[in-house]
Amino acid sequence: MLHEKIKNSIKEAMLAKNAVLLETLRAMVSAFTNELVSKNRKPNEFLNDEEVLTVITRLSKQRKDSIEQFKKGNREDLVKVEEAQLAILETYLPKLMEKSEIEKIAKNKKEELGISDVAKKGMLMQALMKDLKGKADGGTVKEVVDALF
Repeated sequence: MLHEKIKNSIKEAMLAKNAVLLETLRAMVSAFTNELVSKNRKPNEFLNDEEVLTVITRLSKQRKDSIEQFKKGNREDLVKVEEAQLAILETYLPKLMEKSEIEKIAKNKKEELGISDVAKKGMLMQALMKDLKGKADGGTVKEVVDALF
């Protein structure tokens, strides 16, 4: 189980004296506990791998948003910390599809559903996100769908 593996990695990070890794792992475990509590489960239980990936994806999106905001505020010191944490989080996430792969799938799905009207763009987006959940970034899928119309 991924949740248990991450929790056990904290000791290794402490021994290695890797502060960024330790802080990131602790944030992940804290987010896992919050997720358990929000689902009315006991904090000492473990999330399944799908739930863990959902939480890690949420944390990585938060880091990306923070990086963007810190860049706007010219806080390069904080950008570096967030980027280091994001790199650690991404090691636990499955590799996302490339834009070219998404384009092929989107074109096929558009033809399959017979969508030619811009008004049905949302229907295509919904079908794609259902098929590509956890495999592709939603923002990239939206870019591809927008480019098709």
